[in-house]
Amino acid sequence: MNRKTFKKSFSLVILIIILLHLFHCRKKERLLIMSVTGPLQAAQMGEALTHEHILVDFIGADSTGYERWDREVVAEKMLPYLRDLKEIGVKTFVDCTPAFLGRDPVLLQMLSERSGLVILTNTGFYGAMNNKFIPKFAFTESADQLAARWIQEWQQGIGDTGIRPGFIKIAVANADTSSALHEKLVRAAARTHLQTGLTIASHTGPDKPAFAQIVVLKEEGVDPDAFIWVHANRGTRDGQIKAAKMGAWISFDKVDTTRDMLNACTEFLTDMKLANLLRKVLISQDAGFYTASKPDGGDITPYTTIHKLLLPILKEHGFTDDDIHQLLVTNPQKAFGIKVRRVSQ
Repeated sequence: MNRKTFKKSFSLVILIIILLHLFHCRKKERLLIMSVTGPLQAAQMGEALTHEHILVDFIGADSTGYERWDREVVAEKMLPYLRDLKEIGVKTFVDCTPAFLGRDPVLLQMLSERSGLVILTNTGFYGAMNNKFIPKFAFTESADQLAARWIQEWQQGIGDTGIRPGFIKIAVANADTSSALHEKLVRAAARTHLQTGLTIASHTGPDKPAFAQIVVLKEEGVDPDAFIWVHANRGTRDGQIKAAKMGAWISFDKVDTTRDMLNACTEFLTDMKLANLLRKVLISQDAGFYTASKPDGGDITPYTTIHKLLLPILKEHGFTDDDIHQLLVTNPQKAFGIKVRRVSQ
């Protein structure tokens, strides 16, 4: 048996194990997640950061490639930041860098093994920033064809790595009206979800594109519980609350060290708690990251702002240990647990 045949056979065995697990655990409501080192129980995620980056490459879909960085150099620079996370109690790191923007599953697997962190990568395409990171074929392929590509990554692994995505990452423009291309990305993501159970995390921003996506997802038969409104901190409070009540995950994922941002996040979380919607909230930092085009990767933003700055402020404002556990442990498990979520009939 040659190496390629072995990898395909091994991938098929892993997929069968996953499907058997999902069937066996359906009655028990035990969710599975997919990390870059393989499947594990969602309950094993521990504290999780749900929107971070190890490496990005902003050169564009037509020019990016693994040859633009040295994995060992990147790993050496980023490993101390991941070990810092491990020391403060974080166990799971969700890497949101999409394909054609620097996604490197092999690098993530290396760092997971060396740091001891659980790391998730993704499938999907990123349509923001004037479609700079969309490959040419995606402009002409149908939603079904795009979904087939993403489903194949789930079934067989990304490229020839055997490494599977743990969620779907897309991005749409922050415009009031969706373009045909971006609506196609959402439909492809919906169809991929229905075949894989992977959650859809969509770089979105304001209210209108968020609700436009929810409409499309429902048309495709996907419940909003399968949708993470990424950068929801750019939306309105009314919109955040409305989407959460519909079932969507509301992600405040730009926590940084500025007083304005820390105050804004504290106010957001307080309002969501008062509305009894803390159970639909995710928080993260969108931090890092090694930039392929910059000397030595440029400046790196640590991933520790939430733990070192935000959590003490939240406790001063009456947030309990249970509230913190909800945000960092319970919600990520439910948001990224692999489960097909159909619109209720």
